[in-house]
Order: sequence, then structure tokens, then C-alpha cells
Amino acid sequence: MDKLDHAFDVLASYFGVLSEPTRLRIMHAICEEEKTVSQIVAELGATQTNISRHLNMMHRSGVLARRKAGNQVHYRAADAAMVEICRSVCSRIATQLDQKKPLRGDLLRLMPRAKSKKRAA
Repeated sequence: MDKLDHAFDVLASYFGVLSEPTRLRIMHAICEEEKTVSQIVAELGATQTNISRHLNMMHRSGVLARRKAGNQVHYRAADAAMVEICRSVCSRIATQLDQKKPLRGDLLRLMPRAKSKKRAA
């Protein structure tokens, strides 16, 4: 197992990106389209300082890509696997929940529009 310790550390770091609710909210906000920092701040209702800290961490980890256009910084999902992991986990949890429980509906709303309609049917 000692040979795998480094690999497990890297995996834990990768999954750690998802371990904070604000970062999950950011992934949800930009998983389908690029947005500016100010759009993300407005959508999440958090402070720009807090959002910027999370965006920088996610960019450094390779999950997000960014580009600057004038005074605006735009972020988009750069790691399709991370987006798919988020969607898969939301779908998995939603299918395990009782249809009448509010959390199930909330999780299904996190799914892309086309997929959520298929799953809700």
C-alpha cells in the first residue's frame, strides 16, 4: 500500500474540491455556461472575496478555466470528469430518496435540463 499512498493523496485532493458546499454551488452555476465573477457572486449571493477564493482554488486544481476580457474574469468548467461526477452523485442520491421528499426534487434540479426531465418522468 505504501506505493499507492501518493496516488491516494492526489485522489483525496481531487475529490476535496467537491468537499465544500460553496464550490459545489459554483460548479452548478457554471457547469453549462461560462460566467463572470460578478455573475457567479450574484447567483450565489455570497461575497466576492469568498467566491474569488474558491474560484482561485478551483482554477489552481484544474477544475476551472478562466479568461480575462477587459476588467471581467470569466470562469468555465475545465474538467468534464468533475462535472460528470457532480451530476452522477446528484442523480444517485436523488434516485435513493423517497419521491415525496424535498431533497430529491432539489437534487434533480441540479441535473441538466434534458436529463432531469427524463429522470423525473
